[in-house]
Amino acid sequence: MPKRDAIFPAGRHALYDVHQYSAAIRHGDLLFVSGQVGSREDGSPEPVFEDQVRRAFANLRAVLAAADASFDDVIDVTSFHTDPQTQFDTVLAVRAEEIGEPPYPAWTAVGVTWLAGFDFELKVIARLPPKAAESSPAA
Repeated sequence: MPKRDAIFPAGRHALYDVHQYSAAIRHGDLLFVSGQVGSREDGSPEPVFEDQVRRAFANLRAVLAAADASFDDVIDVTSFHTDPQTQFDTVLAVRAEEIGEPPYPAWTAVGVTWLAGFDFELKVIARLPPKAAESSPAA
């Protein structure tokens, strides 16, 4: 069985160490990205909801870039929301700026009651471009 190929962005966030998880795992041509929240480098949340959503997307971009990928390579997204009814318009506005043109990735939005002090989280699966997948020991 191949060893997990852990991916971490530059400026590794404190949350990865505190909660003991990898930002992403590359396996062959797939990248499984852990939930990205609107955390600052010290692990604290952005206090303004829209800034938290923007920071979550920025953190996601950093993880994807560390694997030589971009949002164009994302095939599946799950987003988690602590108050979907009041938050969704903001999320949709930021999402429209971030994900580009169709075809869009598959997307599932889930309402939750707790996100460890955060109000929004993005978890994705991406198919890596050939060059990025080739550098994986699990390829």
